[in-house]
Amino acid sequence: MTNHIVTYSRENGGRVFLLFLLFFLAMYQFITAGFPAFAIICILPFIVLFGYLTFKFKMFAFWSLIIINYFLQFKLLNLPIPTSIPNEMLQILLLGIAIIDARQTPHFERCVNIMLFALIIWCTYCTLEVLNDTCGLGINIGAWYAGARLIAYQLIYILLVFSIYISSPEILMRYLKIWALLSLFSAIWTWKQQNIGLTPGETGFLYGGGRTTHLIQGGTLIRYWSTFSDAAAYGCNAAAASLAFLVFGITSKIKKNKLFFLIIGAIVIKSMFASGTRTAIFCIFAGFAVYIVLSKSVKIAVPASIIGGFFLFILAFTNIGQGNQQIRRMRSAFDKNDASGNVRKINQATMKKYMRDAPWGIGIGMGNNNVPANNKFNKMATIPPDSEYVFIWLRAGIIGISVFIITMLIMLGGACYIVMFKLKNSSLIGIGGGLCSAFVAIQLGGYANQVLLQYPNGLIFYGGLSIVYILPYLEPAWIEYEQKQLAKQEEKKRLKLEKKLASRV
Repeated sequence: MTNHIVTYSRENGGRVFLLFLLFFLAMYQFITAGFPAFAIICILPFIVLFGYLTFKFKMFAFWSLIIINYFLQFKLLNLPIPTSIPNEMLQILLLGIAIIDARQTPHFERCVNIMLFALIIWCTYCTLEVLNDTCGLGINIGAWYAGARLIAYQLIYILLVFSIYISSPEILMRYLKIWALLSLFSAIWTWKQQNIGLTPGETGFLYGGGRTTHLIQGGTLIRYWSTFSDAAAYGCNAAAASLAFLVFGITSKIKKNKLFFLIIGAIVIKSMFASGTRTAIFCIFAGFAVYIVLSKSVKIAVPASIIGGFFLFILAFTNIGQGNQQIRRMRSAFDKNDASGNVRKINQATMKKYMRDAPWGIGIGMGNNNVPANNKFNKMATIPPDSEYVFIWLRAGIIGISVFIITMLIMLGGACYIVMFKLKNSSLIGIGGGLCSAFVAIQLGGYANQVLLQYPNGLIFYGGLSIVYILPYLEPAWIEYEQKQLAKQEEKKRLKLEKKLASRV
């Protein structure tokens, strides 16, 4: 092994050096996150083992990123470091490995697309925000970077990692199935919370910080949050994910994949109701509307519109299922006089008065820990934004939220163009359409709740949109892959029929 690494280093010296620089940067972030020296020494063997597995198995770090990202907010785990650190370390490591392997697997050209262009615009604006001193407290580079990396720079990392590592139809299908299985686990955990009970950590959250938002209707109804940070993050995620799985299932030509995604999609959408997140209903309908347009298929559009309209009619104009608390909770989304919705309107009216004097926002990274109580904008730093879009508006101003919305529309428009006009294979169009629809769904969720860039949503849905941009590169290999799978399916069908006929003789 040592000789192999030495030989590799001689052939790729500059890239190896760069990898070590990136690795030390990641370790610096890890150390400065507050880990004592003893803890670092104790986990060093695991770091060495992880490094070995990463070099030995090229995709090990990527799959680790997907799984770790999904459970960063799981209350069964209590990480002693900021939740962003594991993701950033793995993403930096993956990019370093990709630079080293550039000669063997040159996939960097796939990263250059409209989505990268849009993200560069957004990241440039967020970089300029370091000069924002609206609060009159001076330039705080530490606070700015902590905020900018979460709302901007991580999106660049996500695009690059997914564009480089989703490099074949087999990897793409494996990723979609792992995502589906992780969502299934969250659905099972929701069932466990409902029927078996909460863990001590979850109970502490419910009767502590989550009491006012998760224990409602006089304490008779619990909004379940599964493996996520809160019920809103879970509900919007489940809505967008189940939508994607149902579309994958509807359009798949391979029977086992069709059943797999349809069953998981149905289970996840059922567990979504336990979150009590009313926005989730609108997320599903908005995403389905986008898919109907992208499909360009009357056979899909007509039945989907009828079924969707039927369920919408039941929720909005009837009392069917009113005896169920979760359904009553969801139905209140159509009530214009809903108390919580009115509170949001009042809060946003207050924000508008303050934000007239802050067109650039109060500053990225500005919060209740660095804006003193006597500061004019302290209220804006401490008021619950209740929405990812409002959060960005407060920190980056009307100019910043305008840039953000424009860049999101550019990214989505480019992806939709690929699905509608560049892809020819129907099942691949289904994958692209499902990912675009899920992106629209989570964006709508982010408009109503602060869930868009919460873990694990950012990586899942921005990563999904990144995949759409590389589908044209994968299409020739996908057609060949699909034909092989269909041939195996037909062969199994033939053998089963022969066995059945032989048993009758």
